Amino acid sequence: MRPIILAALLIAAAPALAKPVPYLLEPAESTVGFETDFGPDLITGAMPVKSANLVIDFDAVSNSTIDVALDVRNAHASFPFAAQAMKGPKVLDAAKFPEMSFRSTAIRRDGDGARVEGDLTIRGVTRPVTLQANIYRQQGTEAGDLRQLTVQLTGTVRRSEFGATGWSDMVGDEVRLNILARIARNE
Repeated sequence: MRPIILAALLIAAAPALAKPVPYLLEPAESTVGFETDFGPDLITGAMPVKSANLVIDFDAVSNSTIDVALDVRNAHASFPFAAQAMKGPKVLDAAKFPEMSFRSTAIRRDGDGARVEGDLTIRGVTRPVTLQANIYRQQGTEAGDLRQLTVQLTGTVRRSEFGATGWSDMVGDEVRLNILARIARNE
């Protein structure tokens, strides 16, 4: 995968793309991954994307938007007990809150990537979060071809800020996110 520097991406965008462009998520090729501390070890896992609305404006990145819903009930973790505890009433409470969502409020250039600010809702609690974004052309695509892209979003959240406080004597409060979204231009 060859990285696209955001500034180069903006310069290389064809005139036809000088407006907001909708993209479709390729869910089978995308992962919403996370990790948190479990004593000296890590709990890792992933959560499926239930729906996504992605619009990228290559001319004015601030016009881009991200709106994603995740399927909490089908989340999995690196071992069965962790998955059961995570989806249980003390952490994500998947029975009562089957969906987690993120909606961008501002997207700005930040070095070679972008800074994505938005509202994250977990357990019915909405808090602002900031994620770092990088965009890559998918392997095998030609320079300037923006039909298929990979977006990587990284950041951290504190689960206690959303009321997900269960097992805090064993599991860390900080959850590190690594989201890899493969997207295709909606033509």
